[in-house]
Amino acid sequence: MKHMKKKLFQAAPVLVVAVLLVFWEAVVQIAQIPLYVLPAPSDMLKTFVTEFPVLAGHAGITVMEAFVGMGISFVVGVLIGILMDALPLVRRCIYPILVVTQTVPVIVLAPIFIIYMGFGYAPKILTVVLMCFFPIVGSFSDGLGEIEDGYLNLVRTYGGSKLQLYRMVKLPSAMISLISGLKVAATYSISGAVVGEWIASQSGLGYYLIRAKNGYMLDKVFACVLMIILLSLLMNGAVKLFGYAVLPSKRRRN
Repeated sequence: MKHMKKKLFQAAPVLVVAVLLVFWEAVVQIAQIPLYVLPAPSDMLKTFVTEFPVLAGHAGITVMEAFVGMGISFVVGVLIGILMDALPLVRRCIYPILVVTQTVPVIVLAPIFIIYMGFGYAPKILTVVLMCFFPIVGSFSDGLGEIEDGYLNLVRTYGGSKLQLYRMVKLPSAMISLISGLKVAATYSISGAVVGEWIASQSGLGYYLIRAKNGYMLDKVFACVLMIILLSLLMNGAVKLFGYAVLPSKRRRN
């Protein structure tokens, strides 16, 4: 009985989504809502299959921008997180700036990036960096600061240097927090790339989305949204696999 309840609990999100999709399909079919007003899930899936080669081509550009932006955010975020933990003055100076950057909508900054950086990949990648950097550095720096003093004092007692303190205690202990930040950033990365492509682009899912919207082809719009959702889930899954690779204890628990 307990095993069945656990399975039902795990399947609850899927069941809720399935019920909502059935309700959506029924409303559209019964009310005979036109395609250009609201496509049914069946129409969206048909369009997704038909347009998949085109969507996949644009998705490749978006994923490349997201991966590069995530990579930059990861490297810079880890370095800044360590500096903020090692030097309290750096944290006091930088952290408020990081918070302020999150209060400005990226859609407002994207046109400015294009003015200074042109219409290539650079402004889209920078958009991804701005959306992904704060979750990474915030989670990682918090993880570094929440380690119990007992572990740190033990290393100091044996004459460990500050470098050894980070290598042996702080970095391994903060890895779970870093993975949590990366999961959030991975979800944002595809959206960040799409936002950058909205402003000015000749390829990518953002470009496809704008063209479909301007042509009132809502079935293609929803198909593109479905592709964005799938890519975001795949990015999140990639981070989860990375977490399994660097955290053996996590593998054992699962």
